[in-house]
Amino acid sequence: MILPDVLDYNLKIVFCGMAASKKSKEVKAYYAGPGNKFWKTLHILGLTTEELKPEEFTKIVEYKIGLTDICKTDYGNDNELDKSKYDANKLNMNIMKYKPRIVCFNGKNAAKIYLNTKKVDYGIQNETIGETELFIAPSTSGAASGFWDIYQWKILLNYSN
Repeated sequence: MILPDVLDYNLKIVFCGMAASKKSKEVKAYYAGPGNKFWKTLHILGLTTEELKPEEFTKIVEYKIGLTDICKTDYGNDNELDKSKYDANKLNMNIMKYKPRIVCFNGKNAAKIYLNTKKVDYGIQNETIGETELFIAPSTSGAASGFWDIYQWKILLNYSN
């Protein structure tokens, strides 16, 4: 496992990425790439009262937020990952166990893998995991800056409260 899951009961949101980046693996922290907007976005939206640093990622549960990835045993850019290491079943089992209000996929790729489809749209999904709703937001990765739109992240707030 590259990064440990940060999961608990009674979470509002669990953010699910594709896999740890090279930088995240190096420093052993979620969303650690220099261009990643994750921590800043959470703070701008008021989901955290301070802008956490990547190495403070375990503090996220204090805000009723969890973290995981579709691929826990590989790292790098999405196109570099070993597809045989994707584990949608593990995500499913964890969500069924912890029952957060919503799972937000940080980017379309993780959602496509989980939903086993080639096309997805941003926003709330028709599918659920038990009673947990699914939402897809634009990736905060610096590599995906061309697709960045905080508007969808603001919509997420309507479902997380």
